[in-house]
Amino acid sequence: MAPVDGVELNGVSEMGAPAVAAVMRRKELEVVDDFRAAGALTPATAQSYTAIGLGESLALKRLRNRAVIREASPGIYYLDEEVWAAVRRTRRRIATTILAILVVLLLGLLMGTIK
Repeated sequence: MAPVDGVELNGVSEMGAPAVAAVMRRKELEVVDDFRAAGALTPATAQSYTAIGLGESLALKRLRNRAVIREASPGIYYLDEEVWAAVRRTRRRIATTILAILVVLLLGLLMGTIK
């Protein structure tokens, strides 16, 4: 499989799902920071990827698919801060739920109720 933003997903250098997810979150945050630094935060202040200093990347594609990065007009994009905040809240909620399930399972194993 091809590298994802510089992360080899197969072979000897495979990092595992949690590490790949962490790299993707960091890459997405870099894209968000680039939009903020460029001031591309509303349809009126939207800019091209070139003006912001970005090229096509998986992180950018993921943010566009989630409507965090929106197209104001053809080739001109901006960061939707409200959607970004909602995406982050959803991710936190999912992580908290998974952690809670793991804690319950671990407690069940330790108490001998789950065999």
